[in-house]
Amino acid sequence: MQRDAAAMVGSLLGLGLLLCGLGSLASAEPRAPPDRIAIVGAGIGGTSSAYYLRKKFGKDVKIDVFEREEVGGRLATLEVQGDDYEAGGSVIHPLNLHMKRFVKELGLSSVPASGGLVGVYNGKALVFEESSWFIINMLKLVWRYGFQPLRMHMWVEDLLDKFMRIYRYQSHDYAFSSVEKLMHAIGGDDYLRLLNQTLRENLEKAGFSETFLNEMIAPVMKVNFGQGTEINAFVGAVSISAADSNLWSVEGGNKVVCSGLLQASSSNLITGAVVSIEETTWAKQAGNPAKVYEVVYKTGSETRSDFYDIVLVAAPLNRKMSNITFRNFDPPIEEFNDPYQHLVTTLIKGEVNSTLFSSRPKGQFGLSAILVTEDSDMFINSLSVVASVREKEGPAPAVDGRHVWKTFSKDILTKEQISKLFLSYDYAVRKPWLSYPYYEPPQKCPSIILHDRLYYLNGIEFAASCMEMSAIAGYNAALLAYHRWNGNEHMIDQDDLYEKLKTEL
Repeated sequence: MQRDAAAMVGSLLGLGLLLCGLGSLASAEPRAPPDRIAIVGAGIGGTSSAYYLRKKFGKDVKIDVFEREEVGGRLATLEVQGDDYEAGGSVIHPLNLHMKRFVKELGLSSVPASGGLVGVYNGKALVFEESSWFIINMLKLVWRYGFQPLRMHMWVEDLLDKFMRIYRYQSHDYAFSSVEKLMHAIGGDDYLRLLNQTLRENLEKAGFSETFLNEMIAPVMKVNFGQGTEINAFVGAVSISAADSNLWSVEGGNKVVCSGLLQASSSNLITGAVVSIEETTWAKQAGNPAKVYEVVYKTGSETRSDFYDIVLVAAPLNRKMSNITFRNFDPPIEEFNDPYQHLVTTLIKGEVNSTLFSSRPKGQFGLSAILVTEDSDMFINSLSVVASVREKEGPAPAVDGRHVWKTFSKDILTKEQISKLFLSYDYAVRKPWLSYPYYEPPQKCPSIILHDRLYYLNGIEFAASCMEMSAIAGYNAALLAYHRWNGNEHMIDQDDLYEKLKTEL
């Protein structure tokens, strides 16, 4: 049962289901649409922005989407003996509005996420072991932690009630010019404070115990974001909101949503790496010079360039991930040196060494996922049984005790470490990557508006990184580009939106 960041955001973003329709507020006489729009990156942020840009600007705009690797970005899969498995974001919450909408409108199929029992390991023993009986789990939690789990649920619910507002704002076409303004619009100063304090600080002030933080909260942070309770409190809340049922994923892999959005937006996919973006003057067909952006990119051994009226960058502007140079901007566009967290996903088909975690006989070890406490010296963040992207009924029955297990770790696992985790194994495949930002409050989110018609989506990751947040960023950037193109300033960064829209119900 892989409870990673893709599902953890589900509860936090899942309210306001009836509010996800496209709005229609715009100026009465919009300006003629741009000729060409470029989007750098074909992950969920880039492809969702293409989808919404097409809806806003219409059929005549040419949209080019650049991708140097595979469509889907960090929604990647790994192959184990002929079957594909999710390497990153795996499961989606049932009320994850944008993803749910995409799957429905694209005619895709969903499959239920694999379930199972979870244990929490401190490096020496299991400090908590989930039961298949609900009442037993409740008694265990109350015995060890009192009513802190209930209080945590209430803390998260309070945040949920506010976060639902973003869907309402977007349904009415309102956009925000910065992540901070978006956060303030949905939760006021309280939400901004979540970015500027650690999760531990926030929860300690609320009276949660060290034991609860270490055994219940930190393990969820480690499996989702590779860090402990020192991350910012907002991304921590996103992670905590994981405890939900009816999780699902997209049949064939979550990345097929990106391919579907790309096709639905009638965008042109260019397989190549963008190396530079420069503002320049170009005489269009009418003969009048206009300010445009020249996008230089490499495809194969060739270097090419094209001109665009609007450019959206939907890939992390980190030199190790997207080495893009911004040329001749005055003032210069800021440097992006914000670090991303190194993560190694390893898929291993084998028989887990249950005695490492429990003294129970091998046949009585019923856990499907192991989470690790913050004070553990364990070399992994998590270990869980996973199903392939084509399995509709969860993981196939084990053959001779062998399942496909997914583990997250900071470093590449050695053969000795894998042999410690498994009695025997048939196959192991790994993917090292820079998966999400390194969270260290006070959290400053990169700008969305880099230049007049140049936008950056991935700054929202520094509030929280997951599929749904990227989709929200894609929608916001599309609305922002549309309103700024048409001079609809009244649709951007409006104060007291929640109170204004209450009168429309």
